Amino acid sequence: MINENFAPIPDTAWPAEITSLKEGFAGKLNVYRVMAHHPRLLESWTHLRDHVVVKNSLGAQWSEIIILRSGVNLKSDYEWSHHVSRARICGLSDSRILSIKGNKAKMVEEDNVLCSAVDELFQSKKLSELTKARLRALVGDAGMLDVIATVGFYSTLGYILNSFDTPIDNYIQNEMERNPL
Repeated sequence: MINENFAPIPDTAWPAEITSLKEGFAGKLNVYRVMAHHPRLLESWTHLRDHVVVKNSLGAQWSEIIILRSGVNLKSDYEWSHHVSRARICGLSDSRILSIKGNKAKMVEEDNVLCSAVDELFQSKKLSELTKARLRALVGDAGMLDVIATVGFYSTLGYILNSFDTPIDNYIQNEMERNPL
């Protein structure tokens, strides 16, 4: 089933064994249309995605801050654009979204804590004692694990996106052109 260029799979070639996923999240995003080249992986991914994206302990705004900063670290225009859209939907201002790309010292304190954790995970592959203490005070123990899981989850997606030059979905590209940051 896997082809050499890993282009997003169109509806006409969608794998029969994951037909049930096509009408949901997987059929709506190019990153999952690429992952559909490995149907068992995509099917297994749905359970982790449900927790990381929908049922985590962080809430929508903090999740989006973590994902946006992960997108910055991954140098993923796809993740950045998609999550600018989602961040706006959950109420983050454009100025706050833009701050996530920049210097942590200029961020509001909670964003600084979250982005420091993301940066450490990318740079050191672990959280320092200071960052764990700051993060625990902000999000608690379950939240700290959700931060780590979110960074890991979006790292995998970013590696797929960057490895195969996955195009930004048209509706997001159009939204960013109509309403740039």
